[in-house]
Amino acid sequence: MKTPLLLLLAAFTGAAAAAPRPNILWIISEDMSPHFGCCGETAIATPNVDRLAAEGTRFAHAHVTAPICSTSRSALITGMYQTSIGAHHHRSGRGTVKIHLPEGVPLVPRLFQEAGYWTSNGSWPGGGKGIAKTDYNFEWDPAVYDANDWAGRPDGKPFFAQIQLHGGKVRDGANAARVLTEKLGSLTAPENLTLPPYYPATPALRADWALTLDACRLVDQQIGEIRRRLEGEGILDQTVLFFITDHGVSHARGKQYLYAEGTHIPCVVRGPGIPRGNLREDLVEHIDLAATSLALAGIPKPSTMQSRDLFAPNFEPREAIFAARDRADETVDHMRSVRTEDWLYIRNFLPKRPHLLPNHYKDHKDCYVALRAARAAGLLNPLQESLFAPERAPEELYDTRADPWEIRNLAADPAHARILTEMRGRLDAWMERTGDQGREPEPAAQYDSDMAVYLGQGKKGVDKPMIEANIALMKRLASEGR
Repeated sequence: MKTPLLLLLAAFTGAAAAAPRPNILWIISEDMSPHFGCCGETAIATPNVDRLAAEGTRFAHAHVTAPICSTSRSALITGMYQTSIGAHHHRSGRGTVKIHLPEGVPLVPRLFQEAGYWTSNGSWPGGGKGIAKTDYNFEWDPAVYDANDWAGRPDGKPFFAQIQLHGGKVRDGANAARVLTEKLGSLTAPENLTLPPYYPATPALRADWALTLDACRLVDQQIGEIRRRLEGEGILDQTVLFFITDHGVSHARGKQYLYAEGTHIPCVVRGPGIPRGNLREDLVEHIDLAATSLALAGIPKPSTMQSRDLFAPNFEPREAIFAARDRADETVDHMRSVRTEDWLYIRNFLPKRPHLLPNHYKDHKDCYVALRAARAAGLLNPLQESLFAPERAPEELYDTRADPWEIRNLAADPAHARILTEMRGRLDAWMERTGDQGREPEPAAQYDSDMAVYLGQGKKGVDKPMIEANIALMKRLASEGR
């Protein structure tokens, strides 16, 4: 029996069916903010990403709906808010308690397969037998991917491919400096780098920031290599290439958090039918890649999909974009945000918990170690010290034009009461309209099931006593209503 999608495709006219369909390629880098020349970065050169932007369209205000990999990727691959499909807790559904997608929510690669596309998901420079990173927080069929590369597809068959880049995670390795030096020839000098004002510019934090930029240089180099492959195969101009990251840099205000450092990403599109040399200033959510890619291939968008076609003739820009942060590994939190052209509003549903909640994954990072060392040495100013505050404001409101670093919370300022009320209303309406499943706490059975996986993974470097202590802390805070 044919699916509704196949029936719709069968209804296309012969002329439309005969029209050439472009290849669609998503290049997704991990843990990386928009530190590229075309995005305004001046400390490093990124000629390959800059060239893509010059030959295509760059979205200056693209943000993820979730600032952590599995929730972000779950949203992207469905074109749905992770909060609408129950995939909002990081690395959830990995234990005995499984998560299943709601009825009528297909994965984007499945839609491409049903439309006659070859689907692949690989890494760069490639190799290996399995598909590359997926990290979806629900049960899914691996057969949605035909392979880990488009090379094996039948002649004449278009492809929908993903290439996953290690990106910002390269800087986290013990041998990061050596690896980056081997790849790039030299490293960025840290001495004159300017850090965001909420981080102290100590030598250790400058060195970490330099490695962050060098990871961007490596991604730029890899994008050049991918481009040369497409050129060598004679398919560059038959391929629509998207470049994004899965969320922002992994730092104390980045990954896992709803400030721009956590949600703002590069987003560049280049290929047939894409306006050249175009800069778009409208607000974009990363899930919009789903509907945009389907439309470029002539594939109908499912009626359930919340994604928008960015190049549709009747496209209506979003008045506001939304993001959510929930449990990250063993660390339980609950935050929501709404962003307009001028304002960012964040609601902390658990304000009695500190900003820097204990988290096994992040607490071992060099930047966190350096930040704590700077604090112990008395090197933090009041703004930087606020990262360690034992509690948070229930609401945060930032004028993003006047305060691009998002550091002056105006929520308690009577002069901004009207905009605070407006932003509250926007967020409440979105949570209701989209069926935010995070409005209720995660069931204890789900949490315990996933924590059993964390405690049993047996990976090198896993500090089980630390994870156990963090789990106990999360349960104690919940029992105390905090």
